[in-house]
Amino acid sequence: MRIANLAGRLVLVTDGRAVDVQKASGDLFSPDPQAVYSRWAEFRDWAARADLGDGVPFDPADLGAPAPAPRQLLAVGLNYREHITEAGFTTPVGMPPVFTKFATSITGPVTEVTLPPGGHTDWEVELVVVVGRRAHHVPEADAWSHVAGLTVGQDLSERILQMDGPAPQFGLAKSYPGFTPTGPWLVTPDEFDDPDDLELTCAVNGEEVQRGRTRQLIFSVPALIAKLSGVLPLLPGDVVFTGTPSGVGLGRTPQRWLAAGDELVSSIEGIGELRQRFTG
Repeated sequence: MRIANLAGRLVLVTDGRAVDVQKASGDLFSPDPQAVYSRWAEFRDWAARADLGDGVPFDPADLGAPAPAPRQLLAVGLNYREHITEAGFTTPVGMPPVFTKFATSITGPVTEVTLPPGGHTDWEVELVVVVGRRAHHVPEADAWSHVAGLTVGQDLSERILQMDGPAPQFGLAKSYPGFTPTGPWLVTPDEFDDPDDLELTCAVNGEEVQRGRTRQLIFSVPALIAKLSGVLPLLPGDVVFTGTPSGVGLGRTPQRWLAAGDELVSSIEGIGELRQRFTG
């Protein structure tokens, strides 16, 4: 199942066409895309037996984030070994480094992003998890049952601010307007042959800069759910960025940053792609 946020309304995507959930359910469900996660089990049951009809065509530019207003947006750093090497850090043991991104930075899959003046803006394609059921002290073996679905994310990062001051400013440096595009839709785990092994790619102006597979994650999706929920409850509709593979601009020689006029395309197999264009 694929659900999406089409111009602020919850839709089901079937065969490339959109079905408005509020209309199809006879007002059983709200048009608010974020509200569905608090009734995720009920929604899954309804969608499995609903007569959805043919749907309508839509423009991907009209899509918003599948989870546009999470109560918690957590992001995991240093979760691929080659990225750890290029960034000059050591492999985490026990608990991965975790930071937050702020919800005002969330956008949909096709956007125009204004670059911060004087900054060094970098790319980080990531698999993103949206929580479908409250998770607290969840064991790895049960973790996937708490996941509503997966989507594509870009953890855009302004590296000067990130490293400014006596301690890194991860949250602020990764939360400029437009710095958290996600989409194009949410795909439920049952749609994948193996949700723990998906290919991620990222390209700048058609040049591939990142390629990896989620089986290379140091902390897998189930491990992340278990570790995070061991500290705090994960709530329905919460968003978790799982980390980026190697190939970021920071780790290159010479280093490389996004510039006005660049187009960034981020994709994950079985889900789809994001497309960002940058202005100065």
